[in-house]
Amino acid sequence: MTLESKSIQFRKATLSDKAALLSLEQAVVNAERPYNSQIKTDAHYYDLDNLLQSEQACVQVAECNGDIIATGYVQIRPSKQSLEHTHHGYLGFMFVNPEFRGQGINKDIMQLLIDWAESKGIYDFYLDVYNDNQAAINAYQKLGFKPSLLEMKVNTQN
Repeated sequence: MTLESKSIQFRKATLSDKAALLSLEQAVVNAERPYNSQIKTDAHYYDLDNLLQSEQACVQVAECNGDIIATGYVQIRPSKQSLEHTHHGYLGFMFVNPEFRGQGINKDIMQLLIDWAESKGIYDFYLDVYNDNQAAINAYQKLGFKPSLLEMKVNTQN
């Protein structure tokens, strides 16, 4: 089935999408739990009210037959003082329902988010991805992202 026959539509998310977005947030948490055993069982990653209402953020969704099947956001954030750019776009909440993966939906959402941030004068973008999440790393590299900084952790309690 092609994207056209599935009628995928992209749009900016609104507060009325919050219930669906909260459900997708849990899908992200569950997908990332194998990469980090320290994620709480009741974890929430995103301040959706702020992301949906802020002029410094844009949340995009993809819909199929009225159901939100993919999401992502970009938020304009201050950059480290040591960098040449004063602000950057931070990309997050990148999720595509498994049955719709491999169709370029994440790429389209990311391009919409980057276009939005570029319209605000932002040309440097960052995101976080687990080191062992090779599928996500490959997808981001196809879009031109390169590894930049590796966060390392240790739990000394166990």
